[in-house]
Amino acid sequence: MLTQIQASFAVNALTVSMAGITTDLDTPATSVGTAITAGTFAMAAFILLGAKVGSRFGTRGVFQIAVAIHGLAMLGVALSVSPAMLFIAQASSGAVIALIAPALTVFIATNYHGAQQARAIGFLAAAIPAAGVLALILAGWFATTIGWRWSFVLMVALAGVNLVLSFLVKKVPAQPGLSIDWTGAIIAAVAVILLSFGFSGLATWGIWLATPQAPFDVLGISPAPLLVILGLVVGQVFFSWLRRRGREGKPRIFDLRVLATGSERAVTACMATMLFVGTAANFLIPLYIQVVQGRSSIETSFSIIPYTLSIFLASTFVAYLYGRFTPRLLATTGFIVVAAALTLLAFTVRGEWSQGFVVAGLILLGLGQGSIVALVFNTLLSAAPKQLAGDVGAWRGLVHNLSGSVGIAVASAFAVGMLSSMLLAGAQEHPEISDELIAQVNFNEANFLTNEQLAAVLESRASGPELDAAIAVNAEARLRALQISLLGLGAISLLAIVPATRMPGRREGDLPEKLEPDDDDVIDPVDEKETVA
Repeated sequence: MLTQIQASFAVNALTVSMAGITTDLDTPATSVGTAITAGTFAMAAFILLGAKVGSRFGTRGVFQIAVAIHGLAMLGVALSVSPAMLFIAQASSGAVIALIAPALTVFIATNYHGAQQARAIGFLAAAIPAAGVLALILAGWFATTIGWRWSFVLMVALAGVNLVLSFLVKKVPAQPGLSIDWTGAIIAAVAVILLSFGFSGLATWGIWLATPQAPFDVLGISPAPLLVILGLVVGQVFFSWLRRRGREGKPRIFDLRVLATGSERAVTACMATMLFVGTAANFLIPLYIQVVQGRSSIETSFSIIPYTLSIFLASTFVAYLYGRFTPRLLATTGFIVVAAALTLLAFTVRGEWSQGFVVAGLILLGLGQGSIVALVFNTLLSAAPKQLAGDVGAWRGLVHNLSGSVGIAVASAFAVGMLSSMLLAGAQEHPEISDELIAQVNFNEANFLTNEQLAAVLESRASGPELDAAIAVNAEARLRALQISLLGLGAISLLAIVPATRMPGRREGDLPEKLEPDDDDVIDPVDEKETVA
């Protein structure tokens, strides 16, 4: 749990410390964003390989080396004197997290059993929001007092603690005879990188037509959708490669037995949907606080602490419900709670954050989100053979990163698209706004602006009643766009009930030693032989 906090705290601390970093390194905020993206992409691209490296050379030994390297990377961030040094350090930290994340799942599988195992998975899931809260408090405090660099010095110290504690964990035997499927690893990395860059670029490069910010275009088409399509094609090649290797009885970079049954694929669909909705909500809620309410970054950070704490509590205590209710019922109920929370937020968000219904909606959203994330991880892990714990951990990390990238990209593109449409419609309905002003504004490049920012943009174009009307239209349009976006996320949560009803009707105890086929199995004879072996 402390290691998960170490990994997650670092990313959150970069975001909270952005103002200090940009000043110290004399670099724009986009450079910090690039460093964060580099770490995330590196982790997602190599996490499947990381699971196999751990199995090949011994999970505990590889984990200890990775924790030490991550500590050194955090020291590199703390001592950064240039954007390039920051980029290299953060990219290195992301790459070694690809070794750490699968190892944490293996440790749970080998050190805990029964109800204790389920609670351990809940604590591991809860460590991510816990790291977010700590980063908001500690990194925010350091950034305004002793300096942003001390947040990462703290992570160096935590890496030392985790390295010492790791010797208390059971040693997982290495598999020296395991061959690593390097071709599969490369194909997977290429697919993940293409998808990540494609989805991340939708908002800035253009959903279809290329914007001026796009690095290149193809006949005027944005590179973002082209990268997404290419990533999907390469992803299909990756799964075809895995099936071929399975038929030939050769080692695979990812064992498809993790997704062997319909219920396991339904669990993955629920995981991806909840992470998509959760990440999108994490983007829209701060946008609402900062733009609609005009609050500062630090005020925004503290405003969402109740939401983050509710995720932590739900992830921690949902394990106590496993003995009474089935995963199918818990997941279905969780998605209904999430949809209700998002609907409540959509109809109650206004200009005042202290409104009781808004806070209640956020807490309700966090409880549903935390419960589902811990539940699906536990269900997937308990259904897979024990020797595939590393693959389950890698798959969870991969789905987490890709779903997060898609969630932010789609939420941003959808919200901005709604804003553009409503700004144009609102401007045409107000007689105070002249046709000349409407013609001068490019509504296709609209963005969320505060009243002060809009007044500065229109300073030389409008004044008096016309400027007042434009500000009123903007205020109404941005609030409606956020409300509709939240309702859209609520609708997606309700649609997730379909795969939730395909989740298991019972929960396994410990991880099974071998895969138990059921009516949904699609295992070929080669897979069965591998399982017995």
